[in-house]
Amino acid sequence: QVQLVESGGGLVQPGGALRLACAASGFTLDRHTIGWFRQTPGKEREGVSCISNNEGNTYYAAFVKGRFTFSKANAENTVFLQMDSLKPEDTAVYYCAATPREVCDPWMDYWGKGTLVTVSS
Repeated sequence: QVQLVESGGGLVQPGGALRLACAASGFTLDRHTIGWFRQTPGKEREGVSCISNNEGNTYYAAFVKGRFTFSKANAENTVFLQMDSLKPEDTAVYYCAATPREVCDPWMDYWGKGTLVTVSS
């Protein structure tokens, strides 16, 4: 019943842009802490961005700050990750996740299956 579905991944050239979407079913995203994570083979999953279920505070990892923007479309129960100025090192499977708790950490309750982003010439 509870489901998160990512979309928008694909192949893009360095310096290009992609907009990822995460649609929720079975619960209301606006009442949850929501995070974007990414994982590359051989590396641990890392946090990219997060909006806490508190006062709507938004956090960004240092490696994406100034390039990525986390936004919400509450009426559509969907969140977005606008990714600009993409670099080859951004290549990864991107996941969205959620928890009713108010803290941004890796211990999320709900996870999507991920969408692949490949940045290459």
